[in-house]
Amino acid sequence: MHIRPLSAIFIAALALAFCDLGVAQAPAAPASKILALETKWNEAYKRGDVATMASMLADDFVITVEDGTTFSKSGYIAHNGDTTVHVEISEMTDLKVRMHGNVAVVTGAYHEKGTAKGKAYESRDRLTDVWMKNANGVWQVIAGHYSIPASQ
Repeated sequence: MHIRPLSAIFIAALALAFCDLGVAQAPAAPASKILALETKWNEAYKRGDVATMASMLADDFVITVEDGTTFSKSGYIAHNGDTTVHVEISEMTDLKVRMHGNVAVVTGAYHEKGTAKGKAYESRDRLTDVWMKNANGVWQVIAGHYSIPASQ
């Protein structure tokens, strides 16, 4: 007789555990989407594909790069259209996404190597990118910040 109530409790606890597991996994979908968009942006950057980059950036996009220079969307696109820059390596690692409704904050590490006007360069940065889902339901980058850690 005591087996039945214990079985019912066990089954109820198991059901609750699976419910919690489902809830815990739900936020992963938007974060995965953001990571895929980060990859798409990075690949477009590496290829110099300014059309793809432009479509991913909000009209009021702003970015701060390693030397402290800031660019608007048009300035960033013009800067990346420079044919004297050849990106050989463009890698992002240690990416973490924090979701806040229709806003996502991405942090991580960035490594870039290439040539600019025939001169080799290499940087290892920390990054912060901010994405926002616009009124049409499309995720776009609204801000980025890339800086070289003080230890370098």
